[in-house]
Amino acid sequence: MTFFSNLKPNLFIAISSIYGLLIIAELVLFGINNKYKNSDFSELRARIRSWWIMVTIFTVALTINRNLSLIFLGIVSFLALKEYFSIIPTRRADRRVILLAYLTIPLQYYFAAIGWYGMFVIFIPVYMFIIIPCRMILVGETKNFLHATGTIHWGVMTTVYCLSHASYLLSMQISNLPAGNAGLLFYLVLLTQLNDVAQYVWGKLFGVHKIVPRISPGKTRIGLLGGLLTTAVTGALIAPWLTPFNMLNGLALSIIMGICGFVGDVSISAVKRDIGVKDMGNLIPGHGGVLDRVDSLTFTAPIFFHTVNYFYAA
Repeated sequence: MTFFSNLKPNLFIAISSIYGLLIIAELVLFGINNKYKNSDFSELRARIRSWWIMVTIFTVALTINRNLSLIFLGIVSFLALKEYFSIIPTRRADRRVILLAYLTIPLQYYFAAIGWYGMFVIFIPVYMFIIIPCRMILVGETKNFLHATGTIHWGVMTTVYCLSHASYLLSMQISNLPAGNAGLLFYLVLLTQLNDVAQYVWGKLFGVHKIVPRISPGKTRIGLLGGLLTTAVTGALIAPWLTPFNMLNGLALSIIMGICGFVGDVSISAVKRDIGVKDMGNLIPGHGGVLDRVDSLTFTAPIFFHTVNYFYAA
């Protein structure tokens, strides 16, 4: 494969638009920083700087070639699973079981890379569901057995299985994709992250009534509705450019993804509240850890993938 073999004209325009939005964000930050010199905008500045880095890394991984994209997504799963295991309570006897959990990453992404759909969809939900307790039984530790099997398998399902659906988009056999397979992945990630940002902005500006105050105090009704509206309109407009969906189908799918993204976000928030931590990590300044950034994607990726697979895959 040659460099930038995945970069079709429609995808190039979409990526350029994201960088344009980042430049606008920098100009807005510069303006409000000069106008409100006594206010602290360090968190906002850190968030924008982090977005520059994340967008650039994602762009390079997405556009150079398919293999690099798969490796990049596999690394994201690894970092997310590592953060998860670093904060959940685990038993000393489960060290080798956790090693097995990490080994699912190269296998799951290999199945995605070669397009082995049958094994891809059942390997972790079925085989690892059986293998994990079998390995624990061999250890012989019964204390907190149910809790250990549940937390380990849930972590693998969330950070590896669900996220790996994004990678399989690159292996799907679909004819006449306007932006190639990379366009599907870009559309998924763009709408998921846009939904997060839009919910945050709408909630900060106009949000009053909390939705799930005990789980995520920052989530408001206006934030959710505003995020859904922003995601739906954007998804409908760009669907014909990046996906096989028309505007109407893109609108419906974007609304579903917006709801799923919200549920994924608050699900990880519930895990953090249960454990008693604010963020899953501190790798990304202003955003927390990798899992904090891809929490919505854990729910949107499977929904988007199976929708595309049902209607368009060969």
